[in-house]
Amino acid sequence: MPACCRGVGPARAFETRGDPHLDRLLGLAADIADTPIAAISLIDGGREWLKGCGSFQGLAGFAQAPGACPHGLEADGAVIVHDALADPLRRSHSFVTGEAAVRFYAGVPLLGLGGDTLGWLAVADRLPRPAFSGRSRTRLRRLARIAAHLLEAGPTGAAGDHADDFLDATQFAVLISDDLGTITRANASCERLLGYEPGTMLGLNVRAIVPARFHGPHTAGMAAMVAGGTPRLAGKSVEVTAVRKDGSELPIELSLSSWRGGAGLAIGAVIRDISERRHRDARLLRLAHQDPRSGLPNRNRVVEELTAMQSSGGEAILLMLGVDGLRSANDSLGYAIGDALLEALSVRLTARLRSGALLARIQGDELAVLLPGRADPLEAQACAQSLVSACAEPIQVGDHPLHVGVAIGAALAPNHGTDAEEVLASADLALHQARRDGGRCFRLFEPVMRSAEAARRDLIDRLRIAAERQELELHYQPQVDLESGRICGAEALIRWRHPERGLLPPAEFLPAIESSVLALSVGWWTIDEACRQTAAWRAAGLPAGRVAVNLYAAQLRSGTLDAVVTEALERHGLGSADIEIEVTETIALRPDDSMLRPLRNLHESGVGIAFDDFGTGFASLSTLKRFPLTKLKIDRSFVRDILTDPFDAAIVKGLLDIGRGLGLSVIAEGIETAEQEAALLAMGCRLGQGFRYAKALEPDAFARRLAADACSLAEVEASETKQAS
Repeated sequence: MPACCRGVGPARAFETRGDPHLDRLLGLAADIADTPIAAISLIDGGREWLKGCGSFQGLAGFAQAPGACPHGLEADGAVIVHDALADPLRRSHSFVTGEAAVRFYAGVPLLGLGGDTLGWLAVADRLPRPAFSGRSRTRLRRLARIAAHLLEAGPTGAAGDHADDFLDATQFAVLISDDLGTITRANASCERLLGYEPGTMLGLNVRAIVPARFHGPHTAGMAAMVAGGTPRLAGKSVEVTAVRKDGSELPIELSLSSWRGGAGLAIGAVIRDISERRHRDARLLRLAHQDPRSGLPNRNRVVEELTAMQSSGGEAILLMLGVDGLRSANDSLGYAIGDALLEALSVRLTARLRSGALLARIQGDELAVLLPGRADPLEAQACAQSLVSACAEPIQVGDHPLHVGVAIGAALAPNHGTDAEEVLASADLALHQARRDGGRCFRLFEPVMRSAEAARRDLIDRLRIAAERQELELHYQPQVDLESGRICGAEALIRWRHPERGLLPPAEFLPAIESSVLALSVGWWTIDEACRQTAAWRAAGLPAGRVAVNLYAAQLRSGTLDAVVTEALERHGLGSADIEIEVTETIALRPDDSMLRPLRNLHESGVGIAFDDFGTGFASLSTLKRFPLTKLKIDRSFVRDILTDPFDAAIVKGLLDIGRGLGLSVIAEGIETAEQEAALLAMGCRLGQGFRYAKALEPDAFARRLAADACSLAEVEASETKQAS
């Protein structure tokens, strides 16, 4: 026996007894290579044994013949003989010329941990083969590694036999892989659950049972396990999705363990089919304690757990997570991708949580983490920072690398609330503060947050009363034709005539309206009041032009904007050309087709649609293409320094060119001086608005301006008529 084939003792254990795992492995090797012969040659000193499948009698003679050890090892240790008759070292061998007549042979060594060769795993065929693919060779090497592991660490006594018998008898599916993800053991329950024939899972990569959309997170998780030893999910149960052999999916509960044996790191999984659990009392479970889309516990579950802790005098940390990226994934890629992203995110976050933590979905893009134990602010901060960092890398869902970020607010029980609802409210206030501070950060609840929220709610309540008492009113800022200086329209701007504080500018109360349910009712009133006032000016014989009304996001989300505007115009006897709707960037960046449809309907009917503040934020030219616009408004921030800042001047010129190219009218806001007006005229701007002409005026004052404008026009026309005659 040549030196390369001198083996050690583990082979002897299989001299007289069979092993079903090796038998299944050989069947898999024959299937992979598509050969009728597969065998394992076991070597110990000067002796050799053979295990095989198919027509292997000839191969046994070859393995036991002197000089049978293959020559010409390739770089990866494999021996490939494409045609034995063309090989001068083998063509006269009885294995080739005899009854077996083997022409093709591929073998890889079975290497022990010490580097010794235990034997060979080989496949053979009676027909020559011009090639043996690299993929098949790689799979054969993987099977050889598994076979070597079975030889050195496999069943060698009653204890091993009993363990194998137990794994095959248990109803739970058990799967074991090495550090490369190669499956080294799958019990009968696992094979049945996932639809595989006995022994056919051996040698596959675990990725075979992972949905393709989760391959990215799975690969990253395996790498982290190998690098860190113990997987983060060790000892925890997580609900995920598995793939059967036929491609169908099923929900499973997965529990992971890891250990180091003679063959290195091993990863074991106990898998439970939870299909019946998901279906059993599903409706009641969803309504009571489970979020229907993610399968996570819901708000009710968090309240119950927190209430039980506080009732028993326990402490807890509650983290409220605002997830940035879930909503955009739903809107742009569909709910299937959004749900897959939520599932992958849940697994990633669970891996960062200590044992006993509860991850729940509160609503939409808000999650919660309940940490029972000591209400320690430092632990809350450490956990929050770990969760924020967990979202630093994108989550691969199918072909989509999706980026998410979290803002986290925390509250401590019982420090920040005497009951569960108060603790939840405190954590929610802290989350709002984290989001206001830019997101992707952590904020711990402070009592001043409650005071600020109380002040905001008081303001909203006071605004509700103000609307009922008609303390809200519209003022009108003239929009002028720059060439003639005449009024051609107006922008309606809301003001609050406070009974104690006098006339308040919008900055003091408008944000409270926009963030509350008042936005819809105040928005509808604004449209109706602007139409009413325009009709009143017309009835008085005043040349009132088109009036522009600012739009709230709630009005666009309602889906009834077109109907409300049309009814207001009809009610006051106006035409569609008499009103203009102004849309801000904040609204323009978020609409879907259902939100755009009312604007398209209004545009088709002749109602003007203006884009306010374009160029000050993130809106792009594609936004202009998507929106049914009639007018662009150049923000005052560009007009202010148009004479001294060449960049502002270039931006204004560019916006004017874009407007002309798209067939839109363009109006410049914030004009204060004659020099600014002249510069804009020179650039081709024809419409303007600003303090040079007037601030926002009360209706009566605006009426006087309209009358003066009409009188001036009449005098000019009379003078022109007199000169003509």
